Amino acid sequence: MSTDERWNYLVQLDDDLLKGGVMTSERSAFLMRNADLAFVHEAHLASLLTAVAAIESHLRGEYPDGGSRLVDLIDSSELEPELKAELNVIRRFRNKWVHVETLWDDSPLLENPERSEKELFEMARRSLIALRNTVYSNPFI
Repeated sequence: MSTDERWNYLVQLDDDLLKGGVMTSERSAFLMRNADLAFVHEAHLASLLTAVAAIESHLRGEYPDGGSRLVDLIDSSELEPELKAELNVIRRFRNKWVHVETLWDDSPLLENPERSEKELFEMARRSLIALRNTVYSNPFI
């Protein structure tokens, strides 16, 4: 995808998923913009990590008593079960990159970097959809 195609993809996501208006903190909106910018400029891991940070920020605002861990925020939210499941898939994938267990096991990256990039692209794309579904889940009309 070209840069223009990536921007158009994000605009189309907003057109498809946003029905009415939403309110979120400036922090969440800032993180969402940065996740989008990273995606457009092919920084897939940065996009994924920032999208998850935006999701967590938004959920903390919506559910202040939801717990201190992201998994607890997701599970205690009033989001649809399918979205909760998707958020947990994305959260677990993110954890593999953030909470590294085998620091020196670089073989997957070295042996097949294209596969890693493809997987990161796909998870970044999914995280941006999940982010929008989370933030847009309680619109006002």
